[in-house]
Amino acid sequence: MNWISAIFVYIVVWWTVLFAILPLGVKSYHQAGVEPPPGCDPGAPVQPNLLRKFITTSWVSAIVLALLWVVFAFHLIPIPEGPQAVS
Repeated sequence: MNWISAIFVYIVVWWTVLFAILPLGVKSYHQAGVEPPPGCDPGAPVQPNLLRKFITTSWVSAIVLALLWVVFAFHLIPIPEGPQAVS
């Protein structure tokens, strides 16, 4: 895996991990028993902690990318060749 492919794989993994981490540890106004401010949905999170979730997403994605790199670098999973062009 070259570094350009690694960047694109990291971006895809980062977004996937972000959507997996976003709902963790979130309480809505309704669940917390707090009256939401005017114009706010009762299902909105009271304290979303987005910076912490972005940081967590980044290091988890780095670990996943490192595991993928090891799998591809040491050929732990054989990847078949793509179709050959007919001339």
